[in-house]
Amino acid sequence: MNKYGKSALCAVKSIMEKRASSPVEAWGFAVKSYFPNSVSGQEKGCPKGAFLGLCENGNVKGVPKGNYTKSRLNKGYALQALPLLIQNPNQTEKELWEQISSKNYNHQMGVVLALFNEGFLEIEPLSINSRS
Repeated sequence: MNKYGKSALCAVKSIMEKRASSPVEAWGFAVKSYFPNSVSGQEKGCPKGAFLGLCENGNVKGVPKGNYTKSRLNKGYALQALPLLIQNPNQTEKELWEQISSKNYNHQMGVVLALFNEGFLEIEPLSINSRS
């Protein structure tokens, strides 16, 4: 599991334990702990957009639907991965990404897989609305 996947898990746990008041705040705390000496690592938008997009759509357990991100692309990528994981839960980040996009991969699937593998994703019934 990469550091962005670990950040996503840390963020969800901090929300559940009421140590963060929002997914945005939780993500900020989490990436600072996993990337303490890398501002670029802390500010990387693609994994953040994937995490916040899943939260925004109501797919992360313990996190209410809301308006958490302006990222439509990365939110969309994360949401597109959910039915693919239902079909085949043993996929790698690369395998998932290749089914979703031909663009350069930037850790979005690491976030999705970490949350999925740890049981933090609500995917039944699958509600995918990438425009919300």
